[in-house]
Amino acid sequence: PTPFTMIDGTRFSFNLPDPLLRLIDDISSQARGRLELPDPVTNPMTRDRYLVNSLYEEAITSSQLEGASTTRRDAKRMLREKRRPRDRSEQMILNNYMALERVRELKDQPLTPQMVLDIHAVVTEGTLDDPADAGRIQQPGEERIRIYGDETDDQVLHVPPPAEQLPERLRRLCDFANGVGDFADQYVPPLVRSIIVHFMMGYDHYFVDGNGRTARAVFQWSMLRQGFFLAEFLSISRLLRRAPARYARSFLRVEQDEGDLTHFLLAQARVISHAITDLHEYLARKSSELEHAAALLRQTPLNNRQIAIIESFLRDPSGSVSAIDHQSTHRVSAQTAHNDLRGLEEAGFLAHTKRGRRIVWFPAPDMEERVRGPH
Repeated sequence: PTPFTMIDGTRFSFNLPDPLLRLIDDISSQARGRLELPDPVTNPMTRDRYLVNSLYEEAITSSQLEGASTTRRDAKRMLREKRRPRDRSEQMILNNYMALERVRELKDQPLTPQMVLDIHAVVTEGTLDDPADAGRIQQPGEERIRIYGDETDDQVLHVPPPAEQLPERLRRLCDFANGVGDFADQYVPPLVRSIIVHFMMGYDHYFVDGNGRTARAVFQWSMLRQGFFLAEFLSISRLLRRAPARYARSFLRVEQDEGDLTHFLLAQARVISHAITDLHEYLARKSSELEHAAALLRQTPLNNRQIAIIESFLRDPSGSVSAIDHQSTHRVSAQTAHNDLRGLEEAGFLAHTKRGRRIVWFPAPDMEERVRGPH
């Protein structure tokens, strides 16, 4: 049994059947052991590119799970160009991205109720009907949030615990996540601990809105805190979004099974395992694409310095370069540096903006397509 209870007092419990044990072993060896990590995420030259891309993907799909309607292309462009959100959907995505960045910064700190509130405040900034609800658990006397089966409110799927219980339930959740207090001597496999934290955040539903996004951000914290280094490169929400009904049913089945978490643990472990497989396939595909792109660039009229710029942006699309940077790196004159960068802009590979008094160039949104297309 776990230390957590359902509304009727039934304790949540779980078993560790063979399929779950195998998944725990496989995920732990692939996501915790640094020797098992794929080269692109350990190589300093490429690591940041894949990290930024995974943060973009998770921020976007976690928001889309809760109704954000912005396209991935527009959302990535907003994040990459650091432009202000134009609507609530874009604000949700930006908030999620900032929350994931914050979680990475907090991974070495123990989870506290205040940290959960702070994460919720970041996740919901500028998206709530009442801004005062950001970073605040529901209070006694308020109408408690409920989870419905459809927009007509005909079918109540889940009624979370009363607001009076939330502060104590959140405190116990933090103690469990940290493995302290009453739980200091209780061994729970790290992966299982993280998934239970995710489940309890969803079950307790502390907030008026943004519970799912907050739960997934805290789950990310838990995975990183327990040494699953690869977790920051995985987009769990992208897989959940492929089958959102299955995700919801895995929550509901726990109540139907009288608090047995085994099915939820197994379902989430499979999602994480699939995410790791997807990551390896993505890295292999990107590595092949980079090699192909480099071969194509060598067949163009571009000079070696210009090719080097494009290759660096293919590795890290979030980067930028100034004429001074380019001049210093390649030991050329200021005029030559400007000519190189302007030439790439005229060819459609780069765009520029002013940062203070400096002009900087960054990849055009369709740079990769142009590299692969006819020249």
